[in-house]
Amino acid sequence: MTIAPVQRNALGDQVAARLRLLIVTGQLPAGYRLVEASLSADFGVSRGPVRDALGTLQSEGLVAVQGRGLSVVGLTAEDLVELFSLRRTLETFALRECAAAADPVWSPAEDRLAELDQAADDGDAVAFAHADLAFHTSLYHVAGHRRLLRVWNGYRPTFAALLEVATSQDRDLHPSADSHRLILERVRAGDVAAAERELVDHLEGARARLERFRAAHHDEQDPG
Repeated sequence: MTIAPVQRNALGDQVAARLRLLIVTGQLPAGYRLVEASLSADFGVSRGPVRDALGTLQSEGLVAVQGRGLSVVGLTAEDLVELFSLRRTLETFALRECAAAADPVWSPAEDRLAELDQAADDGDAVAFAHADLAFHTSLYHVAGHRRLLRVWNGYRPTFAALLEVATSQDRDLHPSADSHRLILERVRAGDVAAAERELVDHLEGARARLERFRAAHHDEQDPG
């Protein structure tokens, strides 16, 4: 396993993001033992940020205590089904709350659409994934449901990792950008059912791309 050193601030968050992505993609398989000293050397940071990162991942259920240390729990196919069904449930509810909002402010979502278009034009999957997640987060703010936003924020790092992998499989990002625009147009017009259908199609496509990636990676690791 080759890991590039972390060089910026918020080291714990960056280490957690790197490890989360490796776990979500299956590059760190279930049962893989996580040793602070080894990870510290791999990432080029002190043990403190590594310890913080492991604590974060433990709270997310991606790693767990095993014996006297921590090991990767991993994500099974069932886990992915649960995560995507949870996201679908959260976001369809958020869309209904958006449509019912008394004084919705849509400009942040519109700004994220512009970022999605730019990233699609540039073919920048990483920037697209960031704008994608920010777009959906903006809808939770429009919904104005504090506890719903809190649940979303709790799962957002895991959803971000899933999204980054799914987006990396898109050769053309423009259809996904168009899908986000349709979601916003329909919820703003009060056609929640149509917005929900577009959202579900969008999420199912992302899940299919992620599953294909994981299957291909598994085949590479275990060709026999």
